[in-house]
Formats: sequence, C-alpha cells, structure tokens
Amino acid sequence: MLTLLSTVKTRLGIPELDITQDALLAAAIAAVSARFDLECGRRLVRTADLAQEFDAGLLDIVLRCSPLESVSRFEWKLEEAGGWEVCADPGYLARGGLVLSLRQALGRPGELARVIYTGGFVAPGSAPGPGQWPLPIEIEWAATEQVAAWHLNRDKLGLIRQWLHQGTYAQIAQDDLIPSVRGILARYRRARL
Repeated sequence: MLTLLSTVKTRLGIPELDITQDALLAAAIAAVSARFDLECGRRLVRTADLAQEFDAGLLDIVLRCSPLESVSRFEWKLEEAGGWEVCADPGYLARGGLVLSLRQALGRPGELARVIYTGGFVAPGSAPGPGQWPLPIEIEWAATEQVAAWHLNRDKLGLIRQWLHQGTYAQIAQDDLIPSVRGILARYRRARL
C-alpha cells in the first residue's frame, strides 16, 4: 500500500478511534495503489522474487518493479513441456535500478527467458534495510490526496453535473486522477527502450 490508513484518516479529520470507515478507506487505498501502478506501468511497492519474462535475445530489460534491489536468478524455457530451467548468470549491469543490461543474451530471439528479482520502494510504515529504497514522500502524499478526494466526492461518482440552485450547475470532472497526482506520477512512469 502506498499510504497508511492512519495518514488518510488524519487527512480527512477522522478520529483514530472511529473505525466505521476503516474497511472502506482500506479498500480505497488498495484500489489507488493498484491504479498508481497501472498509471506508472510498473509496480511501485517492494516485491520479493518477482518473475519477469522477456525475449531471450534481448540484452536490455526494463524492469517492471524498480528500483532494483537484488537479482536471484535467470531462467529460460524452450517449450512448455520442459518448464523453466535455471541458466548461468550472464553477467549484468543495473542501470539506475531501472534497466538490466546483460553481457550476453540468454538465448536466441523468439525464445523465452525470465529474471527473478526483488525491487520496488519500501512501503510507508516499514523501515528500509540496506540496499532498499523508501517510497518517495511525494508518492505517499499523492496516494493520500487521491484517496481523500475519492472519499470526499464518492457521492458524485458517475455524475456529469450537479444542479445547485435555480438553473445553476457545477460541471464535474471525469478524470479518475486529480491533476496534481497525475503530474507526480508522470515522473515515475516506467522507462521505455
């Protein structure tokens, strides 16, 4: 999760002892965290032993979960019946924690390979260990604000306009992310080669 329930409750002015909204807010935090991953094209929260498949002929692999913490192993598969086989470490260079540049390809183009690795940012509420990266404060802030905006406007979801008084209406934005959040997430989009 990209923000803590206690942080969202503080932002909304909900007393810590009031648990009536906890399940709803926890579900919103999970949904916003998944939406941020989708917007950025990568998994933001630290994930251990993530298996990422790629064409065995590639030398540069853009990681789906970054920054890179460690690589466990490389595997390849020639056919479904054979399954995955561990292959020798081809030697690699981690570029900015975002791209793995292999010294040699694991196979020929069209063959399938995968890397098993740990990467991503340590979620709020946990202390990062050696070689780990804390979640940037601006992402936590963006997640908190997005959940708060959803919570405050959840009764208006699906509406195009709200009639206020005597023919006066307010046009309701249809974007699922608030503009300041979209701007922050743009800086964390997955790199492309």
